[in-house]
Order: sequence, then C-alpha cells, then structure tokens
Amino acid sequence: MKKLSAKRSVSGTMFGRATTAAEIVRVHPVMRELRPHHADERAFVRQVLKQMREGFRLVYLENNGEIRAAAGYRIYDLLYSGRTLYVDDLVTREANRSQGFGGQIFDWLVEEAKREGCQELTLDSGVQRVDAHRFYLMKRMAITSHHFGLKINSGDQAIDTCDSPSTID
Repeated sequence: MKKLSAKRSVSGTMFGRATTAAEIVRVHPVMRELRPHHADERAFVRQVLKQMREGFRLVYLENNGEIRAAAGYRIYDLLYSGRTLYVDDLVTREANRSQGFGGQIFDWLVEEAKREGCQELTLDSGVQRVDAHRFYLMKRMAITSHHFGLKINSGDQAIDTCDSPSTID
C-alpha cells in the first residue's frame, strides 16, 4: 500500500493508493456499491489493472483499519479545459455516509488536482443520483454540460456509460 500525503486525524484516518492486486481487492467491496456489475472480484482486479496501464489511479480513505470511501480517477489534457482530473468513480460505503468521509476524499481529489497542475476537476453523475448532486453542488461544483452515452455492444458485454460517480454522503 502506498500511503499518500494526507492529514492524519486523531481517529486514524489516512489515504492510500491501491497499486497491487491485494490492495485493489481491499477496495472492491466499497467500489461494488457504486458499480454492482463488478461483482466478480478477480475480474474487477483485472479491469482496474488494465485501466491503470491507461493512467487510471485508485485511491481510498481508510479509518480505523476499514476502507470507508474510494475514488478512481485519471489526469489528462483536453482542448476545452486543459489539464483535467477526471473522477471516474467516487463512493462512500453506504454504512459510512453522512460521516464526512465523502467530503474528505473529495477534498483530497481537489488537492491532488492542484498538485498535478490541473485547471479543472470534472466528473459525470447519473441523473438519478440526487443526493450526490446535492453533495457536488455543496462542494462548489457547477453543472457545466450534459453527458450523452450510446451503448455499443461488444461481444456479450454492453458498456454502460451513463452510471457514473455519485454515491457519496
């Protein structure tokens, strides 16, 4: 586990980056709450490792030895926004919502964007995730666009592009 720069609280909160299969397995139960179609742990690990080769990063917030929240993100340059930290996945365990963990990992992502020289932090959120939208607006995010998705069947798997990060506090 790679420990990340973070403020340690009296309650034992820390941030970590999952870079090995064993660390990704630890994050799986939390991420599965947002992405239930990733029920198979081994397939999830393979997918995350594949995405990591493409620049994906997986971080988590641990408190008292348990992972309470997780985020998957990537950094890239776009014509419309410049250097951007894009949040693919952001989730707080259902049992730990409204305890500040979502806010802490979001704030960590904002600081990461600053450390990486980003001009923007962006994410997509499923239209049904009203509580998450309230959270993002409270975090001073603006609704800047509509995201459109078209399912393209590839073999026996359809990729759902519409159910993006949103299960926070």
